[in-house]
Amino acid sequence: MPEIIDATKRLLVGRPMRSDNLGRTLLPKRLALPVFSSDALSSMAYAPDEILLMLAVAGVSAAAISPWVGVAVGVMLLVVVASYRQNVRAYPSGGGDYEIVTTNLGPSAGLGVASALLVDYVLTVAVSVSSGAQYAASALPALRGYEVLVAVGIVVFLALLNLRGVRESSRVLAVPTYCFMAVMGAMAVVGAIRYYTGTLPASESAEFEIVPAAGMDQGLVGLGGAFLVARAFASGSVALTGVEAISNGVPAFRKPKGRNAANTLALLGLISAATLMMLVVLAQATGVRYAEDPHTQLTLDGAPLPADYVQHPVISQLAEAVFSGAPFVFYVVVGVTGLVLLLAANTAFAGFPVLGSILGRDGYLPRQLHTRGDRLAFSNGILTLGAGAVVLVVLFEGHVTSLIQLYIVGVFLSFTLSQLGMVRHWSRELRTEVRPETRSRMKRSRFINTVGFVATAGVLVIVLVTKFTHGAWITLLAIVALFVIMRGIRKHYDRVSEELALSGDDDEARALPSRVHAIVLVSKVHKPTLRALAYARASRPQTLEAVTVGVDRENIPGLTREWEALDLPVPLRILDSPFREITKPVLKYVRSVRRESPRDLVVVYIPEYVVGRWWEQLLHNQSALRLKGRLLFTPGVVVASVPWQLESSAGQTGLEGVDAHRRRQVP
Repeated sequence: MPEIIDATKRLLVGRPMRSDNLGRTLLPKRLALPVFSSDALSSMAYAPDEILLMLAVAGVSAAAISPWVGVAVGVMLLVVVASYRQNVRAYPSGGGDYEIVTTNLGPSAGLGVASALLVDYVLTVAVSVSSGAQYAASALPALRGYEVLVAVGIVVFLALLNLRGVRESSRVLAVPTYCFMAVMGAMAVVGAIRYYTGTLPASESAEFEIVPAAGMDQGLVGLGGAFLVARAFASGSVALTGVEAISNGVPAFRKPKGRNAANTLALLGLISAATLMMLVVLAQATGVRYAEDPHTQLTLDGAPLPADYVQHPVISQLAEAVFSGAPFVFYVVVGVTGLVLLLAANTAFAGFPVLGSILGRDGYLPRQLHTRGDRLAFSNGILTLGAGAVVLVVLFEGHVTSLIQLYIVGVFLSFTLSQLGMVRHWSRELRTEVRPETRSRMKRSRFINTVGFVATAGVLVIVLVTKFTHGAWITLLAIVALFVIMRGIRKHYDRVSEELALSGDDDEARALPSRVHAIVLVSKVHKPTLRALAYARASRPQTLEAVTVGVDRENIPGLTREWEALDLPVPLRILDSPFREITKPVLKYVRSVRRESPRDLVVVYIPEYVVGRWWEQLLHNQSALRLKGRLLFTPGVVVASVPWQLESSAGQTGLEGVDAHRRRQVP
């Protein structure tokens, strides 16, 4: 069984890599761009949908301002990108917003940002794969109704891909991400040419009419209209998600890490802003109509839409219109967009494990998250992220709009606090810097981060006001819960460290026991028992005895005769067990020995079978496991397991392949 498990692991994950190969996993800019930008670029596939969906509440006239909402989101995107370029240069260690906020605003604020980022990484995966599953169902009608299963399958695939290592996953991601950039560029060029030549056709939904919601018959007027525009802007701000991933993934870049990350971030910002503007302008030019519930919000000639009507995403409608007459290109656009959406979650798989590793190092998460796996990836963080994303996809049934309501709060909370932290960082550095050229550069950076702080804080307020009752409260609750849990983990680690730290009064830890009292547990007189006795005698304790529990009184005389026949120089003590228990009589006797001689060390030798098959483990050693678990809580007692290897355990060390490899290397 272990061979099968190991072979399966090697097939899925690959062969282990030496620690000194870590440098080979670092990414050049041409591979870092697809790895860390797929999330931000893929959000362009649903950001226009969310803008149009919100404005549809006020009817057709409201959709006319969608380009202006897109401009506002694009400007915000460029502001955030410019701000984060300062972040990655100043803090290239990979801690990102967590490190910046912790250093400049304190541990509590940093932990709050870390909680928000961890929650949003999970949401990033859930939203991306759910949206990708919808695109897949749009292109392949046979998948309709199975979107949740498709999304879960993609999460599992991405987890396995990342367990193989960052560089291998980057090779897989590079092609579809660059193809997405190419098809978006082609759509922009062809769409512009056809628009100015008057040959751009209307979209499939252009002839539909939008039915305004109750109270919105007059369009975007008054306080209600302003609130709706704010909601549309907040929903469209999902286009900014993924920008922070580069600041958390700087360690994956080749040197100089900070400069390479900043250049990649600038390129990402320009491509993302241009793509968003192109999509919202084309949607306006082709008359795209998009609503949350098309069968109640859209009509055709005053009549409801047919029951079998399926509303396609905005990019699908645009591709059909722009490339009308070339259906092959339409399928390429939809296919590449769906693929990028499915793979966009890889950005979170690159960022979450790194942040989890830093938090594990700092004691806020289990230390296991800080260690790298066989392929030099943070395997435990990857598995944790995958499990959380699967839970969200299943709970929300892969509904993208419902997940997006949870999505933006944590992103802008981390944006805002990190920019405030950077403002304090530059102010502190300016107090000690005397070189004029350096001070000038620092002042420029502080101004950029100040603008970023004001802008992101304003958006955060808008998001909280417009999204709170639509699901944002769930995200806030999750952030608070994770914050409390991580504080509790840190307190536990601190308490244990304090308890175990050396001090001037270490007599209890240093003192040698006055005597050693060895106890060998006996169930039968057989080879494992004799080996345990031999090991116990080799340690030369001052007192040595064998102990058995009289669970079955009929077997005691036979056991005694066998013991006496071997003429062993060790007395056999029989413990009474009227209720046929094994653990309690042994515990009671061991504790009585401790009470009689508190300064003595009691060593309990337990014979155990070593088996090679998982089902054999269920048939053996259960009493020993229970007994060891209880004895570990008894002060002054040491438990020694004495193994006896059964035939089925032969060749189960896990080193056979290594030994064979070494033998082949010997000339």
